[in-house]
Amino acid sequence: MSDRHTAVPSMVSAPLPDPVPVGEYERCPVTDILRRVGDKWSILVIVLLGKRPYRFNELHRGIEVISQRMLTRTLRGLETDGLVHREVFPTKPPSVEYSLTPLGRTLLAPLSGLADWAVEHGPDIMAARAALDLDSSGETPSPARGIVRESA
Repeated sequence: MSDRHTAVPSMVSAPLPDPVPVGEYERCPVTDILRRVGDKWSILVIVLLGKRPYRFNELHRGIEVISQRMLTRTLRGLETDGLVHREVFPTKPPSVEYSLTPLGRTLLAPLSGLADWAVEHGPDIMAARAALDLDSSGETPSPARGIVRESA
């Protein structure tokens, strides 16, 4: 293990709590929050709303690959958790704008830290995956295209 990895425990500012017992896993607040922000779309929505308020169709265009149904479900979940505010304007037809609540804004710094970590350590993770794939499949990692099957 490199010096960089062994130094991590000394960098943690607070002791990590023990894992919750198996029977209490479903009631763990960390599990609950990670289910919300760890889904496929919530982080993207939070990051976009961190820039400014958006209307539904603007968000949909900003995340091109999400379906309208999934965006609606994601926004409702974030609103239920108090992270997103939905404001309906009295226009014809009614227009709706989504923005982060003050609680939702508190997620921006941890998400930024996670993004920084992912950028810094992404190559290490990809190399570890490639090494594991090589060990288990006899294939050779190709930097440009992922895994390439060797000819016999």
